[in-house]
Amino acid sequence: MPKELLIQVAPEVAANDFLLKDHVAKMIRVSTNELQHISIFKRSIDARQKAIKINLKLMIFFQGESFTEQKIELPNYPNVSNQKEVIVIGAGPAGLFAALQLIELGLKPIVIERGKDVRGRRRDLKAINVDHIVNEDSNYCFGEGGAGTYSDGKLYTRSKKRGDVDRILQLLVGFGASPDILVEAHPHIGTNKLPKIIQDIREKIIECGGQVLFETRVTDFIVKNNEMQGIVTQKGETISANKVILATGHSARDIFELLDRKKILIEAKPFALGVRAEHPQELIDSIQYSCDFRGEYLPPAPYSIVKQVNGRGMYSFCMCPGGVIAPCATSPGEVVTNGWSPSKRDQATANSGIVVELKLEDFKPFAKFGPLAGMEFQKAIEQKAWHLAGETQKVPTQRMIDFTQHKISSSIPKTSYVPGTTSVEMGQVFPGFLTQIMREGFLQFGKSMKGYLTNEAILHAPESRTSSPVRIPRDAQTLEHLQIKGLYPCGEGAGFAGGIVSAAIDGEKCALKIKESLNY
Repeated sequence: MPKELLIQVAPEVAANDFLLKDHVAKMIRVSTNELQHISIFKRSIDARQKAIKINLKLMIFFQGESFTEQKIELPNYPNVSNQKEVIVIGAGPAGLFAALQLIELGLKPIVIERGKDVRGRRRDLKAINVDHIVNEDSNYCFGEGGAGTYSDGKLYTRSKKRGDVDRILQLLVGFGASPDILVEAHPHIGTNKLPKIIQDIREKIIECGGQVLFETRVTDFIVKNNEMQGIVTQKGETISANKVILATGHSARDIFELLDRKKILIEAKPFALGVRAEHPQELIDSIQYSCDFRGEYLPPAPYSIVKQVNGRGMYSFCMCPGGVIAPCATSPGEVVTNGWSPSKRDQATANSGIVVELKLEDFKPFAKFGPLAGMEFQKAIEQKAWHLAGETQKVPTQRMIDFTQHKISSSIPKTSYVPGTTSVEMGQVFPGFLTQIMREGFLQFGKSMKGYLTNEAILHAPESRTSSPVRIPRDAQTLEHLQIKGLYPCGEGAGFAGGIVSAAIDGEKCALKIKESLNY
């Protein structure tokens, strides 16, 4: 009978099938010839001691036992060309996985995406990086695959209670992701590999009779007697449907403004805001692994840190080992940072958002904007940073210790942020209470992670798009908007997800609720 085993091994053993087989055989006191196969189900790193270990959850198959390599296969998606149509606004993870689920349920998705397909987006990413030109419909936030496509592809989520994480990961493997994402404790696809997977999902949607409309921005909702009837595009075209999944992401400010204008209920939502800190990856490795050289068997080290400062959480967010910082503005006249890593995480620097939790009371200076107060707070900081850095896509920067000591950095080394940097005292970028918390917080970070607080670390501002500044409320049971029947607020933009996996789960949930409502 196959045997499950939890073990700790040295990194070089975990990386070598022969060494692992020999280690397991000795542990359970059998010869290696008696072992037919060892499957690794989960893998994580334990770096708490100086001698770093790899935790493995194994299933051991002995000679004579039945073993077949598990192959992940996609569901049998039917052709839905002539089925009931459901509009899906947004081709991020929430929208794409909603569309796949709709097809599986026998419904026809019409996916409407304001941006371009994954290939077309690349030209606009080059334009913002090299020429400082922001395309409001095609950038790091908008376009096929959403914000996650060109910002890392992290798949780790704590949202286990929200749905079936493994199902999402298996679907991604079915569409071409490495099976390693089913094993790793912190799975990650990589910005270089995710676009092909996104493209294959789109092609499956079209193959099954769904539609995907690119460069099509929604400018109005057609609502009659508080029921959805369809949408209007920027070209004046009307697309009719009485079921609409709204999955536009956390940066679709025009959608929030449209909802507010039409008196469709939305609410201001707290979010987090701060800076993106970049360290040499070797420095983070030495801190996390307690070694001078990481070696070939350990991945570039990540870190996660959280502190309470003046009654607020200050924490690392979207940490990118071996990654780079990217310009993520969605309109001219603002600068925004985010981070991403390629699949190998082989860049020389590590970066992470270091953000402070905000409260609704922080938005009081923008109270006249009602439910958009948090969005206007966010926008004001992005615009101020743009102005201070020179009114291009350069961002304000400061060395970390200099920031804690209120000093303008006399020099800023070249960082991974391609558009460039301007030395600025960060206290000019943020409100006073936020600056004070971050200064104190970095001092606390330095006490917990010896070597983290250093002038080798460069702060880039702002990291402001951590989550949506607006919640679009919905019924907890039906997932429909509280006021508009047939409208399903979904994913990060509506305030019900945070990251690729949780957004994908939420998209599937909305699709299932639509099918459920049609069966009554």
